[in-house]
Amino acid sequence: MLQSQKFIEKNREKFLDELILLLKIPSVSANPTFTNEVNNCAEMIALGLKNIGMEKVEVCPTAGFPIVYGEKIINPSLPTVLVYGHYDVQPADPIELWISPPFEPQIKQTEIHPQGAIFARGACDDKGQMFMHLKAVEAMLQTGELPCNVKFMIEGEEEIGSENLGVFIKNNKEKLKADIIIVSDTGMLANDVPSITTGLRGLSYVEVEVVGPNRDLHSGLYGGCVANPINILSEMIASLHDEEGKITIPGFYDSVLNLSDEERAEMAKAPFSHKDYCTALDIEDTYGEVGYSTLERGSIRPTLDVNGIWGGYIGEGAKTVIASKANAKISMRLVPNQAPEIITDLFTKHFESIAPKGVKVTVKPHHGGESAVTPIDSIGYKAASLAYEKTFNKKPIPVRSGGSIPIVAMFEKELGLKTVLMGFGLDSDAIHSPNEHFGLFNFYKGIETIPYFYYYFNQLINK
Repeated sequence: MLQSQKFIEKNREKFLDELILLLKIPSVSANPTFTNEVNNCAEMIALGLKNIGMEKVEVCPTAGFPIVYGEKIINPSLPTVLVYGHYDVQPADPIELWISPPFEPQIKQTEIHPQGAIFARGACDDKGQMFMHLKAVEAMLQTGELPCNVKFMIEGEEEIGSENLGVFIKNNKEKLKADIIIVSDTGMLANDVPSITTGLRGLSYVEVEVVGPNRDLHSGLYGGCVANPINILSEMIASLHDEEGKITIPGFYDSVLNLSDEERAEMAKAPFSHKDYCTALDIEDTYGEVGYSTLERGSIRPTLDVNGIWGGYIGEGAKTVIASKANAKISMRLVPNQAPEIITDLFTKHFESIAPKGVKVTVKPHHGGESAVTPIDSIGYKAASLAYEKTFNKKPIPVRSGGSIPIVAMFEKELGLKTVLMGFGLDSDAIHSPNEHFGLFNFYKGIETIPYFYYYFNQLINK
């Protein structure tokens, strides 16, 4: 056993207290009201890096929120690990659905987390998981067991698309030189079923607007005579899927990388209960593309979903109007080989082409990102697998995630580095939702596992 494990065991309460202080800061990057708090959070992260022994710690300004950098180069001949995380969090709305205030962290026991979980916005995504790395490195430094050089790059704009991260990376390639990137912004299957995310879907996100008459109209005088933008938008959206759940945009599937039967069989080994899945979501059955399992639909197949739709009168009582316009936000999750800019273009051309006369359609692209895959035969993955096996006493399962982390593809393109996704959260941790939480078991298990990644990575890269 590494000596750092004894240090971790002795300092469990201190680590938790420090995390609670971090979670109290409402670092909501999407809301200008919290600008000062986001900047204060960056300063706290920088102080935390200095306190654990990092050097050259900087709060690097960007056109938006700062990126916090720190490093510990113990020997230039050793391999270097670059740790990425983010300190910004999602808005806590709707506040009334939280069982405790989102920025007043509280420990509560749950059925899934009998040892307790910390309830707060950012607990799992990503302050809790990012903080595991600081504490793991602290433990290795305090016990003289850090076997690699380490660099930290912690940003404050992940929840709003990492708009300034690309510029920072392009301008700091020498500073960020490393052998591997490690990120904990994903999850695992269960506390007794460790897993490592090996694939992420890409993303194309658009906003559409359908405009009809030049003003809202009386639905009695004009109903049936002019195109109703809300009706039209609803019909257009409904037409984007066929009766088998496939997306109807011409060319949408042309570049999709299909998995072999053998790969699908390996995926099917992951434990999954259809009944438990439906019970957890309070639904009667799952829904999606015919011919694929629920796990496959949520990971290796592309999707198209409406994330928001609005138009017309939605206040109290009745107002009989035909709205002048209707809007929707639509996200498309993409799989390997689907380029987001190509998919956005295909969507735009198709959506404009199916609009009837009498309305004008505008498609506004928002952010997007490439998909990413980490080979399970890479040194980084093997080191992570051995680390999980050491602390969980069982080999982790490689899984594809349905989520998107566009910066992973950016890292590979700009820095030429693969990323290892060592997540310790659970799907039930309610990230982006009211009552987000992170199990204490998961928090401590992450801190215990990360030092072994450094140990095995150093061993394997020098073989």
